[in-house]
Amino acid sequence: MGNTPKIGALAVVVHETRVLLVQRSKQPDAGLWGFPGGHVEWGETVMQAAQRELREETSVIAEPLCYLDNLDLLRRDEQGAVQSHYLLVGVACDYLSGSPTAGDDALDARWFSIDQIRQCDLPMSDRVVDLLETALQARQAARPLSRT
Repeated sequence: MGNTPKIGALAVVVHETRVLLVQRSKQPDAGLWGFPGGHVEWGETVMQAAQRELREETSVIAEPLCYLDNLDLLRRDEQGAVQSHYLLVGVACDYLSGSPTAGDDALDARWFSIDQIRQCDLPMSDRVVDLLETALQARQAARPLSRT
């Protein structure tokens, strides 16, 4: 069997008018801001992985609600050969409790205003804005059913 993509889960937490991001300490995307997340472990669902990674990287507790989107992340060398391949699954999560504190694979963790993310004022991983917009649309569609 040849190489296979690694599966990762991203926890997209929007609370009121803010979104939770972490600054990555490891590759890929070391130093960039993005959604908390990491590898899906054997025997765990993507939803469970998003919740676990969120807690490990930020100390924030949230309930996974729904899948948002799949993102293919392929890194290539100068000759075009694939060096790494990740399939990242965005998961909308409903904030329950906790204050962001960097842990695990994060240099920093904090809330940012939705407008600041939309303005791209931070050095961010690819597609952060796109995934945020998808989460906001899903949140708006679910609003009559939500408890907040």
